[in-house]
Amino acid sequence: MRLVPPLLAVLVAATVLATGCGKENSNPIEAKLKDETAPRTVLGFPALATKNTTRVGGEDEIADAAAVAHAVYPGEGTRRPELLTLVDSGDWQSGIAAAALMAPPLRAPVLLTNGPDVPDATSEAVKTLAPTGSEAAGGAQVLRIGKAGAPGGVRATSIAAGTAAEEAASIDRFNTEAAGQPSENVMIVSADDPQYAMPAAAWAAKSGDAVLFVGRDTIPAATEKAIREHQQPGIYVLGPEQVVSKKVQRALGKFGQVKRIKAQTPVEFAVAFARYSDGSFGWGVTDPGHGMVFANAGRTQDAAAGAPLSGTGKYGPLLLLDSPAGVPAAVQEYLLDIQPGYRFDPVRGVYNHAWLMGDESAISLATQARIDALEEIVPVRRQGKSS
Repeated sequence: MRLVPPLLAVLVAATVLATGCGKENSNPIEAKLKDETAPRTVLGFPALATKNTTRVGGEDEIADAAAVAHAVYPGEGTRRPELLTLVDSGDWQSGIAAAALMAPPLRAPVLLTNGPDVPDATSEAVKTLAPTGSEAAGGAQVLRIGKAGAPGGVRATSIAAGTAAEEAASIDRFNTEAAGQPSENVMIVSADDPQYAMPAAAWAAKSGDAVLFVGRDTIPAATEKAIREHQQPGIYVLGPEQVVSKKVQRALGKFGQVKRIKAQTPVEFAVAFARYSDGSFGWGVTDPGHGMVFANAGRTQDAAAGAPLSGTGKYGPLLLLDSPAGVPAAVQEYLLDIQPGYRFDPVRGVYNHAWLMGDESAISLATQARIDALEEIVPVRRQGKSS
């Protein structure tokens, strides 16, 4: 068995445990994982994966981002990334805006730094992912945004540090140049309220639609300029009036048609965004058969870290939990609405799957078990038949 990189451990624990049964573990990583995960079970399921969920169990967003990048680009016999994006872990606005770089053509996942310092998880990810270099980025292997550092020995290009609006506008311009045209739509989010901005990262990674920032009552000059460059795009304001005011919504009208997606809480807003569809914009996930990503609303950069899971594979929205323990009523109701069912044979059915971002301090094992149950395909009683 090939040695599994440590960053992938959070994704392959169930496989490791299965292959380790009945024989002595010679692989030290397998042995460590077995020791750590064997006693940690809920309802008979392993701690890191259940039949309908997979946990990216990093202790922080930096580890989560590295693990997700490996999940999307697992190496050996598959395509390597051309480019990786490096963002300061303290700069949540740029993390969310940079999620758009995961969409075609760049397909560049976000990795996180501690300002100019590159943590081991990120450095190892850059090394093992071995980006080939992006022609759109002048042959660079990594794109540094703002104050983010880069490991030595890689070709790097940079987006200069600035305000949240300025960095987001620069990211949008970079993506436009790579794609050869601006995105059809733009998302307008609060620069001051991260929880209402988090779901934008997932859609940006899938669609390439720009994420641009405003104040509650002001539109920064950099954001105005960026919207103008899209030439009358569809403009979607994310969040209620208390985070982006009606005054801003009215002012945006001179740049294109403006629509708002809103709900009273971040958790409810993420559900509303998951349901929303308007032409080419929005997930429109109102039926079963989808992937989805869950994150704790208090871990903002998990939105950027998990965005590649929304923009590849089983493509699906980001849903938020307001605490590690328990599934909020709005999320539970939504999952029940889209829970898969079958009448005759589950093999012929469709399935939902959930990625969970973070360790038990972000999402508890009991919550994971509940999400697993809500994702499960269930028998549907046939109408008109007596029991």
